[in-house]
Amino acid sequence: MTSPTFYPCQDEAPVRRHTPGAAPTCGESLVTLLERYGVDYVFGIPGVHTIELYRGLAASSIRHVTPRHEQGAGFMADGYARVTGKPGVCFIITGPGMTNIATAMAQAYADSIPMLVISSVNARRELGSGDGRLHELPSQRELFAGLTAFSHTLLDAADLPQVLARAFAVFGSARPRPVHIEIPLDVIVSPAGALANAPAAAATRPAPDAEAIAAAAGRLAGAKRPLILAGGGAVDAGEPLRALAERLQAPVALTINAKGLLPCGHPLLLGSTQSLPQTRELVRDADVVLAIGTELGETDYDTVFDGGFAIEGHLIRIDIDAGQLMRNFRPDKAIVGDAKAALTGLVRALGSHSAVESAVWGAARVADVRAKIDADYDAPSRAQAALIETLTTALPGVIIVGDSTSPTYVGNLTHDAAAPRSWFNSSTGYGTLGYGLPAAIGAKLAAPHRPVVCLIGDGGLQFTLPELASAVEAGAPVIVVVWNNSGYGEIRKYMVARGITPVGVDPYTPDFITLARGFGCVARTADDPAALAATLNEAAVASLPTVIEIREADWFAKMGARA
Repeated sequence: MTSPTFYPCQDEAPVRRHTPGAAPTCGESLVTLLERYGVDYVFGIPGVHTIELYRGLAASSIRHVTPRHEQGAGFMADGYARVTGKPGVCFIITGPGMTNIATAMAQAYADSIPMLVISSVNARRELGSGDGRLHELPSQRELFAGLTAFSHTLLDAADLPQVLARAFAVFGSARPRPVHIEIPLDVIVSPAGALANAPAAAATRPAPDAEAIAAAAGRLAGAKRPLILAGGGAVDAGEPLRALAERLQAPVALTINAKGLLPCGHPLLLGSTQSLPQTRELVRDADVVLAIGTELGETDYDTVFDGGFAIEGHLIRIDIDAGQLMRNFRPDKAIVGDAKAALTGLVRALGSHSAVESAVWGAARVADVRAKIDADYDAPSRAQAALIETLTTALPGVIIVGDSTSPTYVGNLTHDAAAPRSWFNSSTGYGTLGYGLPAAIGAKLAAPHRPVVCLIGDGGLQFTLPELASAVEAGAPVIVVVWNNSGYGEIRKYMVARGITPVGVDPYTPDFITLARGFGCVARTADDPAALAATLNEAAVASLPTVIEIREADWFAKMGARA
């Protein structure tokens, strides 16, 4: 007896059977168009509702990477996007696939990361029907509208080029955030051969108003104590930012996503220390503050949550997002425009202006602030800073992708990245756990010739541990450094500090070495900088991912620190 063919949606799966030589479907044309936009990776898990998106994928130049969970797909796309500046692209199934990726989309939304999520959805005639069909949501599009620049239902295949053009316009010319395009099952398989000939559309970033730039330059030229606050929106504007800072002799504080915009050791670099009292005092003393490409938000300027960050001087804000200009700190001068164009315009408008260095500002004041900050770090912080210094010394050109874990928090304060897009993590913005591993895989695929380290805690790693198998399968030899304090150590500290008996912060800790080897990885332990450096040297030339476990108590003991 022949077994019956099973379609989870009996009346949907065979809507249209593809025959050799037939006109390309909407799904096939989508792949062709994505190639035209320069997409080289797609992250996703095929399912019965998305297989028609895959029909043309094998014959294309696009490489598919399969995570072990759709959240991993989103985090991989995020890590890829942060390193390249290009959107990470995901193919996600209707319903549970989309709700699984929601956390990753929210993290990307919070940090202004370009991500294109293309999903299936039930057939047009069944949208919102409530009939209990496979993977059905009352309104998938509305559910994700709040996590995206826009969420669109493609009701006609002919509209696909226009909708993709809208998405890539957001990525290339506006504040980059996730875009969601859902394609009904009957539209995916509809004939759409002519679409493949549609050209890729490009949009340019808005230029700032010339008169506004001239006025801002005049204000900066007259400043006695200018200061610059730069955020992730300026990540591609390192050269004019440095030129402007040096022209003005202005101290520069960088958000976590802007690390590397000034090189390590630059005399005007304050680092990412805006939440510390010494830097806050300097900001209050500034008579003119230029904030560019930054939300001026809590996760970069008030990580101690005391409301103590203040700007008392004349505030000039430049941002590509007009709405953001009026949030958190209202500026005296607001300029909408691309960060690089605006900074270049300011440098040009300043002409031959040269700041007169005084003994109490510029490089001298920065050196004093940094010396005071360094003197205040306790022994555990110094021990964790030594871990990060070991990573950067042993692995030149390293990209460090962090999770929400103690060494990452320390590194956010103490580490100055050698170049932009080399240090990022999930402790800012949305602040999820489990981000580090899949995001590091995406980063490694984006930069295969650079070492990539995932810096993650034992609690966070358990969120996305199966993605070790994805790294092996994808040929992405990431280096996973696990800071093991046997639980949710930072939350435990918060509970104790508030007089709350710790509950739920001591989960069972598995044997990571055995698990890593079971997933096909190399696994090692290290308990001091010398052992870590030796292991990193081996991992740097390995063809497989390497998991390095560092037990907090052992590391602190070797470093003479006490938690």
